[in-house]
This record gives sequence, structure tokens and C-alpha cells, in this order.
Amino acid sequence: MPEKNRNRLLRGLRVRYRGRQSQIWIYLGKMLRMFLYQNDWKVLPMAAMVAGLVGLVIRRRFCYHMEGTMMSALAIACVCLWNGCFNSIQVICRERDVIKREHRSGMHISSYIASHMIYQALLCILQTGIILYVFELVGVKYPKTGLFSRFFVVDFFISLFLITYAADMMSLWISSLCHTTTAAMTVMPVILIIQLVFSGGMMSLPEQVQPVTEAVISNYGLKVIAAQADYNSQPLASAWNTVERMKNNEIKGSVTIGQILDYLSDPDNPEAGEIRGLTVSEGGVLTQKLTVGDLVDLINADPASGELRDQTIKIDTTVGNVINVLGEQDVRHYVEEQAKATAQEKDYEHSRANVGSCWFSLVLFVLLFAALSTVTLEFIDYDKR
Repeated sequence: MPEKNRNRLLRGLRVRYRGRQSQIWIYLGKMLRMFLYQNDWKVLPMAAMVAGLVGLVIRRRFCYHMEGTMMSALAIACVCLWNGCFNSIQVICRERDVIKREHRSGMHISSYIASHMIYQALLCILQTGIILYVFELVGVKYPKTGLFSRFFVVDFFISLFLITYAADMMSLWISSLCHTTTAAMTVMPVILIIQLVFSGGMMSLPEQVQPVTEAVISNYGLKVIAAQADYNSQPLASAWNTVERMKNNEIKGSVTIGQILDYLSDPDNPEAGEIRGLTVSEGGVLTQKLTVGDLVDLINADPASGELRDQTIKIDTTVGNVINVLGEQDVRHYVEEQAKATAQEKDYEHSRANVGSCWFSLVLFVLLFAALSTVTLEFIDYDKR
């Protein structure tokens, strides 16, 4: 090569690798071309397909009752994790040799990772928009107002984007660790299973491993979706469904009236207090509302109630008959309220503090995995391959 041409080429290389900021835009342009010409755009229709399948399952469950909301929150978080992982799991390992050569020629790893962060953020924004649009098409219903904005969908968009973006950066780091695409694709299912198991919503975990949930993205994704959907204020449908299936179950035994009166007179028994508040009669022969508590107090105050207390009542009925006597609506309300109070979780409280805390944790995941990717690739020149 003539000396003049060689000097011109060297000057061009020096200009190309002159600054970190200029390198960001160079690599960003390269990624956009790969998106168009190397079929990287296929992640978008795949996101629409997965969102459609999940949307068809959750559209009659999300924000209707506790069980449905929890199942839906886990499913939506998994969709975001799936999308984020597939976006970047192969992007570094498939061009590792190219990165190594360009790094030796003057490429800054920080610029390379920064360009990936911008590109992957744009991709995650598109995928999140597609998910919400598909959910709307299949009939998934949301609350109207959000905690931070006038529209729930705006807050929900931020949550789904951050979950997807955090998973994307996690996969980017995994891709920087793996030397081949085969190795990266082998590791990815293991990572997804770990995210699913330690999300905290799929199964009860032993106390000694529960701290692990604080180190997985899915845990914060599940919390933020459940909190935004107001999980704690919804009924626990399975409780009343269980009672309904027991309506034909027989109840047999014997009890004295005194035992019943003592149970209903116990001031420290919250369940007895609920029963005392049930209405026995209102109007008709009686001109005022009469509750179970009023009736119990009248019997206890009667001097002649001693003989009555010793009388034995033989019980031979069904659960359904007891419910009919007490009033099905009152019993249902009582069962659902008690079950809901038991199932409520502080982490799912519908508050700005809960949602904001989860958003902050997801942003930390993004920054952490981006930093780890940068540090990992700084040692790319030591590859033995």
C-alpha cells in the first residue's frame, strides 16, 4: 500500500476512535442496520404473539379478584422477562471476535455498552407498547387512574418497560460472559426458571431462601404489578367457592344452649363479634332492627335462662342450611372479608411508596448489569479463543 494511502487510512481510524461519544453513535447506527437487515426486528411480532396468548388467559382475571390478579401479575412479569432476555442474549457473544478486534483498534467498551443501552431501551419501549396494545385488543381491563399519573396505563407502561429493560440488561451481561451463542441459549432457560421460582408469587419458599427473592428481577416485577392493580382491596374468590362446594356437607353433633351463648358472649372473640352483628329481624312484628348480639344479651339477662342453658340441641343439618339461616349474603361477605384480610400483603399495598420503591430497584438492576457488562468486556483481550 502506498505511504500516502496508508497514512490516510490511519488518520481515518484515529478520527473514528477519537472520542467515546462519537463511538456511541457509530455503534448505535450499526445496531439499527442490524435490526433492519439481520432480522433482529423479529422480536417485535414475537412479543405481540406472546402478549396475545397471555392476554386471552388473564382478561377475565386481572383486577377481578386476588387469585386472578396474582396469577396475571406473574404472567405479565414473565412476558416482560421473556422479551428482555431474547432481545440481548446473543448480541455480544455472536460478534465477540469483532468486538475483540475493534477493542484492540481503539474502541471504548463503555461506548459500546452505552450504545447497546440506548438501542435496547428503544426496543423495550416498542415491545411494551405492543404488549399494552395487544392487551387492549383482547379485552384486558385496567383501573382508570394511576398512582402517579391520571391514567393507569401510563404508570403500567413504566412498570412493564422497567421489568423488560432490567431483564434485557441482565441478558446482555450473560451474553458478555458466554463465548458462543450455544452457551448463551443454554444458560437462558436456567435463568428464567430461577426468576420464576424466586419471584415469590408462584410458590411458598422456605424461610432460609426467601432473602434470595430480593436479588431477582421477577420479585420486583410481581410486586409493582400487584400493587398497581390494588391486589389487597380485591376479594379472595377461592374462599367463598370452597364454602359453596361444602354446602351439601352434613353437620352432626350436639351442643348446649349455654355453650352457644358463652361463645357469642366472649368479648375477646372477633369471630363471635362478627356473628353478633348479623341481623335477625327488622320490621314486621318487631318494630326495630334486632341483631344476634341483642338476642344473646336478652337471653343472658333473663333470670329464667338457667334451665334454658342446660338444654341440649342435637344438630343434624348441612352447611347450606346453616348459611340459609344466617343469610347467604351476610355469610359470603363475612367469609370474603376474613379471607381477604388473611391474604393481604404489605408489599402489594396500593401506594406510591411501594410502586416507587420497585421502580427504583429495577433501575438499579439496569445500571448494575450494564456496569457488569462493561467490566466483563474490558477483559475480552484475554480470551484464549
